[in-house]
Amino acid sequence: MSCVSPKLFVISGPSGAGKGTLVARVRERYPELGLTVSATTREPREGEVDGLNYYFLSDDEFARRIAEHQFVEWAEVHGHRYGTLVSEVSSKLASGQSLVLEIDVQGAFQVKERFPEAVLLFIMPPSLDILKERLVSRGSETAESLTLRLANAEREMALADRYDDVVVNDDLERSTKELLDVIKKHERN
Repeated sequence: MSCVSPKLFVISGPSGAGKGTLVARVRERYPELGLTVSATTREPREGEVDGLNYYFLSDDEFARRIAEHQFVEWAEVHGHRYGTLVSEVSSKLASGQSLVLEIDVQGAFQVKERFPEAVLLFIMPPSLDILKERLVSRGSETAESLTLRLANAEREMALADRYDDVVVNDDLERSTKELLDVIKKHERN
């Protein structure tokens, strides 16, 4: 009988690789896999609840928590700060629940510094050409933002060898199964 131990899984990959879709599909099949509630300095949107959707913090409170090293990782995005609290990760792991963080490459390496036992999983697109097709099909990219996202993707993909496992998202069903298998493999180790 194999023993399952709670793990912290960090999933990264370039924009358009399908991280969010794969994580959602894996969680449908494995609902015990937890998520953390992130903190942000942006204002709540209609219907969002503090502590459920996000922890809504003032700029001063967020800065204080940064100074006190209360974040596993944080970043500024579109003029607001977002981060993952150490307390969120620690409490879920202490309760015996594995959890997944879907964050960028820089954040993934920050998590690994704070939680060396974290398992880093990289979602790789089949090719840059297919990634470009996916980004264009969203219909939300300008020529400039597309060029930037593709340059970022090349840089991020070059770091994939620093991850514990890489899943190529070339077929949604196969990739979902592979990601779930990889997660369960690491929980048994």
